[in-house]
Amino acid sequence: MEPWIAPSILAADFARLGQEVDDVVAAGADAIHFDVMDNHYVPNLSVGPLVLGSLRKHGVTAPVDVHLMVKPVDALIVAFTEAGADIVSFHPEASEHPHRSLGLIRERGAKAGLVFNPGTSIALLEPLVDAVDLVLIMSVNPGFGGQAFIPSSLDKVQAARDAIDASGGNIRLEIDGGIKVDNIADAAAAGADTFVAGSAIFGVPAGAGSRVDDYRSVIKAMRDELAAPA
Repeated sequence: MEPWIAPSILAADFARLGQEVDDVVAAGADAIHFDVMDNHYVPNLSVGPLVLGSLRKHGVTAPVDVHLMVKPVDALIVAFTEAGADIVSFHPEASEHPHRSLGLIRERGAKAGLVFNPGTSIALLEPLVDAVDLVLIMSVNPGFGGQAFIPSSLDKVQAARDAIDASGGNIRLEIDGGIKVDNIADAAAAGADTFVAGSAIFGVPAGAGSRVDDYRSVIKAMRDELAAPA
């Protein structure tokens, strides 16, 4: 699949979120990533479906990739698909019946994804692979932005790539956590095709031009790394 870069709004300036999303899309982002935390499944609290609905009303048309770090998941699957999510992913251990939750996402017209923490076995993917459109490998422990990349997560990306290829499915392989210009090529070499980056993009220092220019410079550098010969 064509590589996607999906900036995470967790690192954006929430006082001007609509403009931040407009700017990063204008800078070349392929999708917008929502990190949804409930202060229960993970020890932090972030955004809900009203924020997504507000961005849609603001005029955001880019694909929105929602990562649910919540438990239970089904009610928020409904709420976020109603608000305009294009992709909804959740952690298999956060659902009593992951297969049913995946089906609920698809029934509501969105792509369905499973998320694997650093300590979650990729073996859980095998019985569910036919029900997913996206696999997300966490390269940090979920709950906070700005964490350092866990190098061993690349082994899990490779294992997920092997499982996806064996299935023959049209499934994106996403990585999230500490992704930046100097490691995005390693993630791609392991098999990822979708790259979530928060602070690496939204945290870039302001230059002499606009924020669009600032964000474009980082996204271009990431794309250059992805396009460079191995």
